[in-house]
Amino acid sequence: MTPEVNPKLREALPPFAGGVCFVSHEFLLSLHLQTVPDLQRLSPTPRAMGDPLTEYHSRLQEQEKQIKSLSAEVESLKNPQNLGATTRLDELRDENTKLKYRLNILKRSLQEDLPVQDSKAMLNINQRLQQVFGGAITASYPELEDPPLAVTPSQQAKFADYQCNSAMSMAQMLKAKGTKVSPREIAEKIIKNLPENELIEKTEIAGPGFINVHLKRPFVSQLLSNLLVNGVQPPPLAKKKKVVVDFSSPNIAKEMHVGHLRSTIIGDSMCRLFEFLGYDVLRLNHVGDWGTQFGMLIAHLQDKFPNYLAVSPPISDLQAFYKESKKRFDNEEDFKKRAYQCVVRLQSKEPDFIKAWNMICDVSRKEFQRVYDCLDIKLIERGESYYQDMMTKVVKEFEERGFVELDEGRKIVFAQGQSLPLTVVKSDGGYTYDTSDLAALRNRLFDEKADIIIYVTDSGQGSHFQVVFAAAQMIGWYDPKVTRVEHAGFGVVLGEDKKKFKTRSGDTVRLMDLLDEGLKRSMDKLKDKERDKVLTPEELVKAQRSVAFGCIKYADLSHNRINDYVFSFDKMLDDRGNTAAYLLYAFTRIRSIARLANIDEAALRQAAESTEVRLDHEKEWKLGKCILRFPEILTKITDDLLLHTLCDFLYELATTFTEFYDCCYCVEKDRQTGTPPSFLKSPKALVVNRCSFWTIRYRQMGIVKGLSIQYFKEQLKTKLRPHLHFEIAAEGGRLGGARGRSQCHKKPPRTESNKHRKFSHCAAG
Repeated sequence: MTPEVNPKLREALPPFAGGVCFVSHEFLLSLHLQTVPDLQRLSPTPRAMGDPLTEYHSRLQEQEKQIKSLSAEVESLKNPQNLGATTRLDELRDENTKLKYRLNILKRSLQEDLPVQDSKAMLNINQRLQQVFGGAITASYPELEDPPLAVTPSQQAKFADYQCNSAMSMAQMLKAKGTKVSPREIAEKIIKNLPENELIEKTEIAGPGFINVHLKRPFVSQLLSNLLVNGVQPPPLAKKKKVVVDFSSPNIAKEMHVGHLRSTIIGDSMCRLFEFLGYDVLRLNHVGDWGTQFGMLIAHLQDKFPNYLAVSPPISDLQAFYKESKKRFDNEEDFKKRAYQCVVRLQSKEPDFIKAWNMICDVSRKEFQRVYDCLDIKLIERGESYYQDMMTKVVKEFEERGFVELDEGRKIVFAQGQSLPLTVVKSDGGYTYDTSDLAALRNRLFDEKADIIIYVTDSGQGSHFQVVFAAAQMIGWYDPKVTRVEHAGFGVVLGEDKKKFKTRSGDTVRLMDLLDEGLKRSMDKLKDKERDKVLTPEELVKAQRSVAFGCIKYADLSHNRINDYVFSFDKMLDDRGNTAAYLLYAFTRIRSIARLANIDEAALRQAAESTEVRLDHEKEWKLGKCILRFPEILTKITDDLLLHTLCDFLYELATTFTEFYDCCYCVEKDRQTGTPPSFLKSPKALVVNRCSFWTIRYRQMGIVKGLSIQYFKEQLKTKLRPHLHFEIAAEGGRLGGARGRSQCHKKPPRTESNKHRKFSHCAAG
């Protein structure tokens, strides 16, 4: 505390300025010399007055101490660093120093944990923004454990490129801890703690606490240049994991029907996704090739073709053969007994019965392969028979661990948290689907050493797989935090009447019949567009197959797999809306511009390395950002396995391109000759619109990669003639020529300055 000042001294001091006294040494010394002698004259000497004199002398010394104290305080006040210095302030400074130290440690730790970005790989902008905002959130509120991190593309491009929406959730977390802070205050603090970075131009707070993020244009331009130079490269993997995808899974001796369509298409696309990302993928076909039905099939084979061991039986229609044997099994008791005996002898692996079994399986495999060839499906068959010897070991392992219970002669297993048991051994001693699925899962975990296992079946089997996975975890086969085992269920295929897709007679639709119908309708569509007049017969057949099978696959993938979907040839072959026909047409338009520009690929890449891509027009900027979202989409569908997100992105990319296509010049003709220039011979002729052309190339690359994940791999090779295969919607003739302009596009008025320009034409729809 400030000592009490002598009143006489206080009167002599100059007035305070803002609570701070600035007093010179000279003034204080002069005052001291004047005051002390006066006090000494008034005070008697100690010898003359005794005790009163001692009292006066003591008071004089106290006054001198006060003057010295005041002098020291004035000196302190002269130094601005000491203003307001208190013990509490020192404590706060120490605490602040410690927090800064902790913050630096956290920043270094965050940098060490970041995956190394491959210079050739496309950068995931959303992921990079999450890293930036994640560090700012941690620095702002280190007391929050696992704070929410929500960074998404902005729904309103006119307001921002991305948004960080974490402030609202953080306010709720802080409120639960007894701290009331508004989301806007939180957002302000997050922005203050944003580290220096290469991608954020500016931030703004909107509404209750949304942080709008604007990207730096040079940053986006550089990413696009890298894309053109390096191609569409997947993000680097920290570890090359092994992925097992179990899909398709038809039953031997039964034809594939429309119910197998979704599993086959969705499973194949998931495999393409993981393969593109660099994973080691094992595609497995868990066919139903074992069980009691083979007893009746072999018994019927023996009766109908007694010489089957010497002469291969001419079974052309295995479905009819199966129905015949099933009818006998249900109506003839002697045949039924003999069928059971055949099952026993088959399971004992007697050579003659194994040969008969292989004959039946081979007939089915040929039929399955016809479907797989149409849809370009690659699979490794591992049916239930593959796991027969493993099932005995699985049952024994569960018994030794004490998990098996007896129930009316059956052996069952109750998994933790599940109300329904698994039947691992039937009352007759045979194994079940539960046993084979447990054996298959164990094989994939321990023998294949899979890091990710995905089962692609209809949603109706979801509860079954839930129990199988729970049993595997209970016995300690895998830890779900380490190994990802997942059932990717899907809805059923409906007819246009919104009922299960069946024939008019009520039978299940054969998958091969469905594909043949697709080929017929595809050819009709091509002829309606007069493609048969401009394509060779070989090209027409290739176009027919590409359109038919591509549209069937895309129609399935463009719907959320969890939901049922209506199968309609008319909708999937429509060249308007989110269909394969529209995307193929959009891709063709890009190819026509590339052909018209006549720019060599090497020259284009060289120019991209040396010239900045300027995104001045708003449509260029919008399209550039859209293209660069591709890695974000890949990350999302890898996590949730919802492939319709990729279809939605490709459709958005196509429509965004159409907007750009209508507003920006792509190719400029030579003013003297009226012909498209060669880039190497006349680079100046394309300087004005080079960036637009590059943007087209980026978009083409994105569509190629996106569609190849789904199906269109061979169909999108960059050759000159194959682009004609997809021109199924060109109303005015071949694209890239003088015709094919959309009715929805209004050409700018012809002037002297633009009369030689080739305007971009958009497609109707």
